[in-house]
Amino acid sequence: MNEQSKESPASIPLFGFLLVFVGMFLYIGIRMNSEVSLANLSVLLGVFLAAVSGYSLAKPDAVARALRAFPRANTPGYMLMLAATAWFLWNIRIEDMADYREIKHWFYIGFGAVGIGSCIFLRDFLAVRGLAVFMLLLAKLMLDTQRNYMLATPEAYMSEWRLVFAVWAYMIIVMSMWLVISPWRMRDMIEWMLAKPGRLVVKGWFRLGFGILLIVLGLTVFGIPDAAAN
Repeated sequence: MNEQSKESPASIPLFGFLLVFVGMFLYIGIRMNSEVSLANLSVLLGVFLAAVSGYSLAKPDAVARALRAFPRANTPGYMLMLAATAWFLWNIRIEDMADYREIKHWFYIGFGAVGIGSCIFLRDFLAVRGLAVFMLLLAKLMLDTQRNYMLATPEAYMSEWRLVFAVWAYMIIVMSMWLVISPWRMRDMIEWMLAKPGRLVVKGWFRLGFGILLIVLGLTVFGIPDAAAN
């Protein structure tokens, strides 16, 4: 099967959203050592979801063309896989693994070679695999941040809304592992969603509503303990 991707100009705006998404979480994961409050993480994810959903509702035809091109698009695949590799290697660097401290350099070499080698020898559905690995790392960040919120927040101020992140993260983990094993399933899911125009619209409104919910939670519920401490 021909592995060459034909990336449509319609993909450019969504690729811009993807660049912002990847850059934002690489900065949080590497530059900030994944130290982000649940309130800030909720607002960031909410704003991103709202922006992408707003664009998909305004330009459904362009989004449909971009989604169809994504599974075999090379450029997003390279970016996602290399970004995920860099983030994963950074996680290895900051992990305190006493039993493996002396052989950490072999982890860098091994996992680095897997990430770079995937861009060379595993380009079929590379964008799907790269996205799945990056989302696994995002799920780890979400779970770690939610756990830190539990440990740092007084019980009187702790909100059960934090479970939104726990449930969402485990859903991401299950879906991402499935897509790593069977990346062509994303193509099938995209084709099913685009088979009827209303499905993309419904998903857009649902994602927009969820994004607004995350923004509200970040600005109110998750921000209460910080305000009380001050």
